[in-house]
Amino acid sequence: MDCIFEKTHTVEPIAVDRYGRLLPSMALRYAQEIAGEHCERISFSYGQLLQRGLFWAVVRNRLQIYRMPTVGEQIRLRTWPMPTTRTAYPRATEALDQNGEVLFRSVSLWVLMDRDQRTMVLPAKSDVVVEGVLLGTEPEGPRSLPPLTEGDCRTRQVCYTDLDRNGHMNNAKYLDWVFDLLPASFHRDHPAADMTLCYLNEALEGQTLTLLHRFHSDGQFLVDIRRENGQDHDRIFSARIDVT
Repeated sequence: MDCIFEKTHTVEPIAVDRYGRLLPSMALRYAQEIAGEHCERISFSYGQLLQRGLFWAVVRNRLQIYRMPTVGEQIRLRTWPMPTTRTAYPRATEALDQNGEVLFRSVSLWVLMDRDQRTMVLPAKSDVVVEGVLLGTEPEGPRSLPPLTEGDCRTRQVCYTDLDRNGHMNNAKYLDWVFDLLPASFHRDHPAADMTLCYLNEALEGQTLTLLHRFHSDGQFLVDIRRENGQDHDRIFSARIDVT
């Protein structure tokens, strides 16, 4: 099918954790990169949209992990756009091993943003039309997450290497921050299996963010990242991660 784009990729050493497994943030990066390559082929690349004063942004992600590939392993990535909604352009991505077994699947909600106003542009208000398809293997789409009301806190500042070319913190970087809240020994024995990620506001260089986090005994890890704004706190990002 023309709407499905595929490529093979070898997991490089820089993409894995200390146990040789693909980092969850790199799974998001792989999905983001192949989506970008596919958009170039259908004439909605980053550069082409920028000429119209627009850019793509991810507002939610759902990632289901069955097995993380290991360093040196060759995987097959494929992606396809799902039917456009009133507000977003959903996209599915999956990775398969050399035996055709699914390694991970994701559904991401992409929106168009006005480059100067930094506001969302609805599909009906743009001339960006992406034909979508459903294959029946897509995970259920990511839902919104309620605010976390209590937990442990850590602060961290947004730095140069956290940023992407849109000038804000990259969506995959949030996941690195989240996984840094737990030690390597925990990740060794409790790999992530399912996660929902919500991007609620932009985080910019130099801003100090508060990471509120709580781990439940049933294996659910909840995180809210907030930015102090006078007497209020702006929610920037939230995550729900189920581990094995």
